[in-house]
Amino acid sequence: MQRAEEQIAHLTRTVEDLSEVVARQGREIEVLTRRVAMLLEREAEREVMGGGTIPLADQKPPHW
Repeated sequence: MQRAEEQIAHLTRTVEDLSEVVARQGREIEVLTRRVAMLLEREAEREVMGGGTIPLADQKPPHW
């Protein structure tokens, strides 16, 4: 019985650790998503100011 309790305690700790990792990664993904959106917006503005006709973010890739 003690072995099972030790196993459960270990598994509980592992789940808590993994939960913390997932939460941290979620926050990092949110930050990176905002940064990518900001960079795409800046690049689109730069292309428009440079006289481009269609912003790169709105163009279809060549294979489409």
